[in-house]
Amino acid sequence: MHATLLSVLGLALLGALHAQDSIPVQTDFQQDKLTGRWYSIGLASNSNWFKEKKHLMKMCTTVISATADGNLEVTSTYPKGDKCEKRNSLYTRTEQPGRFSYNSPRWGSKHDIRVVETNYDEYALVATQISKSTGSSTMVLLYSRTKELSPERLERFTQFSREQGLTDEEILILPWTDKCMADAA
Repeated sequence: MHATLLSVLGLALLGALHAQDSIPVQTDFQQDKLTGRWYSIGLASNSNWFKEKKHLMKMCTTVISATADGNLEVTSTYPKGDKCEKRNSLYTRTEQPGRFSYNSPRWGSKHDIRVVETNYDEYALVATQISKSTGSSTMVLLYSRTKELSPERLERFTQFSREQGLTDEEILILPWTDKCMADAA
């Protein structure tokens, strides 16, 4: 009985690890071209946090800059109520170009971040696997250099999010706003 249970759990874990490894990373990733200002256009997630806050979310700005040791400083500025809030994160590079890790001290979570695809001057599609003691979740972000993106890019974001197992209710094209756009770093 224990052997059967262990083998079932082992297969489930192997399946989860395989799914995580099946998330692609941009071929010939060029980190220096990813730096600069981006607008968060789309967000998809199966996390409880997203489900609770989805109706409040709006477009925000994200500024990505390289650190001296080759990591990425990611600063997002977003509207929260009548204020603008900033969130800083340090994405630590891994051996695989285009793949980063981040540990959130605030939420006690580990993030496996992958730049799935980008052309650097128009859009970037980023997938994150988040794990914490209470479970794991998936998040997909669509960044744009401008506040608008072509229908084809929006559809690619939706399609990729669905490929990651996210439902249409878990996929959001963020409502356009001017709020906090000028306050971005």
